Amino acid sequence: MLTPNLVSDRSPLRSLLTILLNVFIGFVIVGPVLGLAVASLFYEGELLSDMQNPDLHPGIVGPLLITQSIATLIGLIIFPLLHIAAIERKNINAFFPVQEKTAVVLVLLMGLGLTFMISISPLVEWNINLKFPEFLKGFETWAREAEDRTAKLTEAMTTFGSLTDLFIAIIVIALLPAIGEELVFRGMFQNELFRGTGNAHLAIWGSAIIFSTIHFQFYGFVPRLLLGALFGYLYFWSGNLLIPMFAHFFNNAFGVTMIYLHQQKITDLNVEDNTAAPLHYVILNIVLTIGLLYYIRKHYQDRLRQTSNQY
Repeated sequence: MLTPNLVSDRSPLRSLLTILLNVFIGFVIVGPVLGLAVASLFYEGELLSDMQNPDLHPGIVGPLLITQSIATLIGLIIFPLLHIAAIERKNINAFFPVQEKTAVVLVLLMGLGLTFMISISPLVEWNINLKFPEFLKGFETWAREAEDRTAKLTEAMTTFGSLTDLFIAIIVIALLPAIGEELVFRGMFQNELFRGTGNAHLAIWGSAIIFSTIHFQFYGFVPRLLLGALFGYLYFWSGNLLIPMFAHFFNNAFGVTMIYLHQQKITDLNVEDNTAAPLHYVILNIVLTIGLLYYIRKHYQDRLRQTSNQY
């Protein structure tokens, strides 16, 4: 269960608006500006314009990773932590309570990550090939162009020449976003939505919608929405932000690692192929996903009952 006021004692609406402003200033203004300033020290070309076509400027990859990592670190980690600790005067440690058998749960989360990916693969294929009605043609064109630009940037950051490149990508693409996005969307937004509505499901799905929308990748909106909801329920059941952070990290790190292994011809599995898994695999993994979710939820319910019985 979530503690009602981990983030703020203000009204939930005021708190949410303050969080939005904090994230906007940090992630959209300060973080990128500082990132570009640092990255420009390592690049002699037109940094901003060359970032629009990374496939034509191979040397842009390093500055791109620097910009991305600093923007995430400043906007989604440092600014939110300062907001909670310095502005709201709340204890960051409250997000990470010490719990028994956490290591067991983390192992289960790796299995859950794999089964969940396969379970939602039909939705991934459907979403990527989604066609909008004629009256939304303008939106479809904009969304497709935005998706293509993001795909170019992702491809540039996940073209690996060495294990060092893979290690850097895991930090920039997996570790920092997992910490920052879970802190903001589950730790802050979900907690405040729950405090405001008193309804855990509204809080979980509301923060998941914001989480998916803010990525501006509408041809992956539904799978990312479901991932956000998965992380949200894991946080609600556990009351420990480490749990969704690890699940998020594993999801991203597994994808990045499989791209590396595919590029090195170590595996034929191509995680960038958005084709749905065979139906029997999907059904099997849906059953496994439900089983793992049931076990994890029961684990934390039993723990809650044991803790209650001690008082």
